[in-house]
Amino acid sequence: VADELIVRAREQRDGLKPGSEPRRHVVAVIGDGSISAGMAYEALNNAGSSKARLIVILNDNEMSIAPPVGAMSAYLTRLMSSRSFLSLRDFAGKVARRLPTGIERTAKRAEEYARGMLTGGTLFEELGFYYVGPIDGHNMDHLLPVLRNLRDADEAGPVLLHVITQKGRGYAPAEASGDKYHAVQKFNVVTGEQAKTPPGPPTYTSVFGAELVAQAQADERIVAITAAMPSGTGLDGFARHFPERFFDVGIAEQHAVTFAAGMATEGLKPFCAIYSTFLQRAYDQVVHDVALQNLPVRFAIDRAGLVGADGATHAGSFDLNYLCCLPNMVVMAPADENELRHMTATAAAHDSGPIALR
Repeated sequence: VADELIVRAREQRDGLKPGSEPRRHVVAVIGDGSISAGMAYEALNNAGSSKARLIVILNDNEMSIAPPVGAMSAYLTRLMSSRSFLSLRDFAGKVARRLPTGIERTAKRAEEYARGMLTGGTLFEELGFYYVGPIDGHNMDHLLPVLRNLRDADEAGPVLLHVITQKGRGYAPAEASGDKYHAVQKFNVVTGEQAKTPPGPPTYTSVFGAELVAQAQADERIVAITAAMPSGTGLDGFARHFPERFFDVGIAEQHAVTFAAGMATEGLKPFCAIYSTFLQRAYDQVVHDVALQNLPVRFAIDRAGLVGADGATHAGSFDLNYLCCLPNMVVMAPADENELRHMTATAAAHDSGPIALR
């Protein structure tokens, strides 16, 4: 009886006839670092063409593990700096609702053109989304009414709400250094100081990075590519020494692999450094763009094997299986730091096909 009363109360609240389908509100949240990934564009394109009732919240804090890169990051920054068009939208919307249908349509079109001129383009609207923003994601008095309005709007079709936030908001150490607080050790809450692990042998990541720098000093054809993980893959030192030969393509592993393949066709020696589980995203490109063409792309695969605290999403459990079955692929796994140095040198010298160092 209690369950039935709850259902009837919800139906009355939502204005539904008894037994009718409730109105669904689907909300997807994505960060500014992730929206540059290819699959995000595929999803936006699909949702825009389907006219589905969907609210996408773009959480834009201009900070991922590494600083966002590429044209989309620059575009979002431009949108964020063009704040005046938000009041234009509000004004145009209020006026348009009081006009006859034909004039309302013209007013909405004029509003789109005006916002396009102010922001340098409306990419999301071209994909079929109604763009709202940017708004302050920390101002609840502003954010909550906007979300309620989007939820209750009669218009069908997807909406993209561009929300500006600050990584680590409210905690000074994290505000000052968002990348260091992406994942933390034990730390002092008052000072923000993280507990230092006792000194030990150098990590495989740092050994690889140092040896690659040494190899690149001897061979100017060596280039390095990563997908938004320069420090996690040990390439941050390479980037400092050879900025013109280092390429961070953002969260776009598929592009990173094909980009490396293209470089290999022109006689360069690309090292494509990607976490084991993230390379899974680019498996099609490893097969078709590298292995089948027998191109000398060097894969430096970090986080191979079980990696403990990083969890199941980062445990490189499958790379031996999915690489060893490919034609022309050499797969190496060092037993110690010295073997890793020699294997990095071997990869640099190996020109007869693809080679992987896990």
